[in-house]
Parts: sequence; structure tokens; C-alpha cells
Amino acid sequence: MSAPSARAVPRAEVVVDLDAIAANTAVLRERVGRPLMAVVKADGYGHGLLPAARAVLAGGADFLGVAVLEEALALRAGGITAPLLAWLHGPGTDYAAALDADVEVSVNADWALAEVLGAVRATGHTARVHLKADTGLSRAGATPAEWPALVGAAARAQAAGEIDVVGLWSHMIYADAPTHPSITAQVGVFEEAVALARRAGLTDARLHLANSAATVALPNTWYDFVRPGIALYGLDPLGGDPAEHGLRPAMTVQATVALAKRVPAGSGVSYGHTYVTDRETTLALVPVGYADGVPRAGGNRAPVLAAGAQRTIAGRVCMDQFVLDVGDDAVEAGDEVVLWGPGDRGEPTAQQWADAVDTIHYELVTRVGGRFARRYVGSAGAV
Repeated sequence: MSAPSARAVPRAEVVVDLDAIAANTAVLRERVGRPLMAVVKADGYGHGLLPAARAVLAGGADFLGVAVLEEALALRAGGITAPLLAWLHGPGTDYAAALDADVEVSVNADWALAEVLGAVRATGHTARVHLKADTGLSRAGATPAEWPALVGAAARAQAAGEIDVVGLWSHMIYADAPTHPSITAQVGVFEEAVALARRAGLTDARLHLANSAATVALPNTWYDFVRPGIALYGLDPLGGDPAEHGLRPAMTVQATVALAKRVPAGSGVSYGHTYVTDRETTLALVPVGYADGVPRAGGNRAPVLAAGAQRTIAGRVCMDQFVLDVGDDAVEAGDEVVLWGPGDRGEPTAQQWADAVDTIHYELVTRVGGRFARRYVGSAGAV
């Protein structure tokens, strides 16, 4: 086995292509032909909150969306001035901070509206509010039974000049199955909720329902603007090939081999010896594991690119490392191993990993991190 190169190489890194995020945003914006709220929650779906926000804005996004207020305030602290909605709030949320930072907020219930009004009176700012209807997902949002009272209270507060209801919205149940019967039913419930709000006087609020899957597959859900997330980062929300939608994955996850060695046939590999070599072979140790967001379920299942070919992880994924069996192919410490990426170089994609470990690519890209360094390429939105 040859000696490893002395060149400096990163142990493990997540490489994010900002130009791909901007291009994906532009593709989706052109597709729908109307405003686009780019969702950058969960640290930009694992791609970095501020860099992702700047990249989607460079690609033509009109607004930004996040889940929690802390994300919105971090964007404002980072210099982002674009219109911004935060939608997941519990009791005691600091709505005063939201109003001071010109962050729009979603309201799901009468008690939440009361808290927003308390912040309005404390700060003197008019709140820009989106009312969320539960149209069948049974998560956030007012149910059809609760909706009339919420709409009535919001309409009174708007008439008093305390709030401006700028949005009426909901979230799709099953948009990733575009022919599912729940879609028609859900759209019907949403339109009934909108009609009630319009009758109450909330005539200027814009409507938004479409997530990524609906943005690429369900034009009847586009309404006044769309609200994609995962598709901005180049992953197909329908679980297929993103290139079919003109999208390119923005994330590449890679590491370098820490050790390579020859072992005899019959060598057990990693905890529990769930993999045993069937011949003399070369094993390569890759220094990332489940503490870094590599799913433990990937053991003996998940693919990586190493020594010029895709390999399946040999044995269990450990906290800090996993092992590859590369046979007689040449590999040495310092060589690159790609867990997933766009697929251009023969590396697995996040969708392949998701299929292998029985999850979705959303989970993979948002959980990877730990001790991975993050590196950005491309210039879109660069400061």
C-alpha cells in the first residue's frame, strides 16, 4: 500500500453550490409566473440559512419564509431586508421583536391573535398577519370549526388599524402524489375558508398553498404566490429525477479516507461483524458517522463513491466512522469519498440514499452536519 499524500485535505465537508440554488429559484419562478416565497427554514434545509437566503434572492425570490421567529431574526441580523414570514409560534412568542424587525407572522388561533395584538399595543407597530387554515393536515392552522371566530376577530382588529391581514394560507397534505383524491378535497376546504374570510372583509389578503411538490405539479394550487422549499435546493419533491424539472442538487457531502489496509478473507467488519469479507480485500475507513448526521441505518445498505465506483457501506455506521470494502481497487488515506451529490461524477444522489435507508431526502440534507465543515462554491448572493 502506497504512503498517503502529504497534501492538506479536509476530513469531511458539505459543499454547497450557491449558483445552483439561485438557478433552481429562477427556474421555479419562471415556471409559475407569479411571486415566489422561498423557504429557508431549518438552516436553509441544511445548506446554510444566510447563504441560502442570499442565493434565492439572487435567483429572483420575492419573499422568504421560515418556521420559527429565531430564524427570521437571524436573517434580519444578517442584513436580509426582503419581506419575511415566520409561521410556527407557541405561547409567549416575542411578537414585539417580530414587529420591530418587520417580520410578518402567521396566526392559527384566537389566543395567538391576542398575543400579537398585545405586541402591537406595546410597540405601536401594525402587525402584518397571515391567517392559517387547517384544511386537513391536522397540524398548525384553525380548523373549520374555529376559523369563523378567528377570521371575525382578525377582521375587527384590521378595522381598528391594529393588524393588516396580508395572507390566507394552508399547507398541502399529499402534493407529492399529484393524483391523490385528498388534493381536490383540500383545495375545496381552502377555498371555503377563503370565501368566509372575504365575506368578513379580508379582501386584500393574498392566498398561498403550494409547497415544492405543488409548485412543480399542481398549477391549480398556485393562487397568488407559491412557497417552495426543498426544490430550491435541487431535490425533486416527487422523489424522482430533479433534472426533469430543470433542477440541480446544490449539496455534495464528502469525506477523505482516514486509513486503508488489506485484510484476509473472513474478516469481520465493524460492530457486531454484520459484514464479513469473502476474500482478501482492501478496507477503507471513512471518518464520519451518525454523530455527523450519517444515518446509522446506512450500514450494509447505503452507497458511496470511492476509488472510482459506487460501494455499499460495509458493516455498521458508527458514531464517528464507517468502512468500505473496495476489493482490489487502489485506495489510500486522503482519497475522496462522496456520500451524495448531484450525480455528475457517478456519485450517489440524496434520493439514492433516501431509498436505501427508507427515508426522504429532506431528512438527509437537514440532518447532515455535526463535524462536517461547510464550504460554499459559486457567487450567487455572495457578500
